[in-house]
Amino acid sequence: MPEGHTIHRHARKQTEALVGQAVRTTSPQGRFAEGARRLDGRVLQAIDPHGKHLFYRWEGGDILHVHLGLFGKYKLFRTDPPPPPTENTRLAMHGDDATIYLAGPTICELIDPSEEDDIRSRLGPDPLANGSRSKKFAAFQANLARRRSPIGAALLDQKVIAGIGNVYRAEALFRTGIDPHLPANRLTPDAAERLFAESSRLLKQGEKAGRIITVDLHDVGARRRSDLRRGERLYAYGRTGEPCRRCRTPISTGEMANRTMWWCSSCQPEGAGA
Repeated sequence: MPEGHTIHRHARKQTEALVGQAVRTTSPQGRFAEGARRLDGRVLQAIDPHGKHLFYRWEGGDILHVHLGLFGKYKLFRTDPPPPPTENTRLAMHGDDATIYLAGPTICELIDPSEEDDIRSRLGPDPLANGSRSKKFAAFQANLARRRSPIGAALLDQKVIAGIGNVYRAEALFRTGIDPHLPANRLTPDAAERLFAESSRLLKQGEKAGRIITVDLHDVGARRRSDLRRGERLYAYGRTGEPCRRCRTPISTGEMANRTMWWCSSCQPEGAGA
């Protein structure tokens, strides 16, 4: 499932391509036919991401809510004529000089403002969203204080913090030296601050680059980020049994929140963060 940096990047690219234009909308698959007919020809006014959700604001007040889920994908075509959409394309949006195809989303629906408010009320703060950083951190800290589950599980709970997925939870916890098994409500204020700040930094970096890179170059002997090979970009995620890039201890793995978790038992010792 795409993590928050990907959703914000989609929002930024699609804003550049379509916002402010009268957009032609169709549903080649047919499952969003009524919604596409309702939006067809209206001006797309804004695209607001929050965590793993996208909210499209249209002339006339309609709101399109999209959640990609595990299989959803966008394709953006700017200058070359796009090929015919595939049979599973739920929504096609055609602007003045760009076309976007949306296929396989978990959610693609028209909602009203009260429904949007209800969705947002169930989500934690999004580190990449506009707004006061101090308020977002305060909400994150309050959410942690209410949870006894391990911090490694809490980070995947979109009610705690929106946009973090399996890669970023492992990497943010490694970079802050926090034990993933530590109960969320036992994190010190300093550890919670470091974790929120590092999560924000990594997400912003990923949104800009379009890929997840969390290593410091000197830890892998690289001079430039462009020199990094695919297997050199991360510290912990997916590296079961491989030596830690900092201390050479084999990377540990285990099940947490129904997903595989990776960590270094030396760099993230038991109780670290309390």
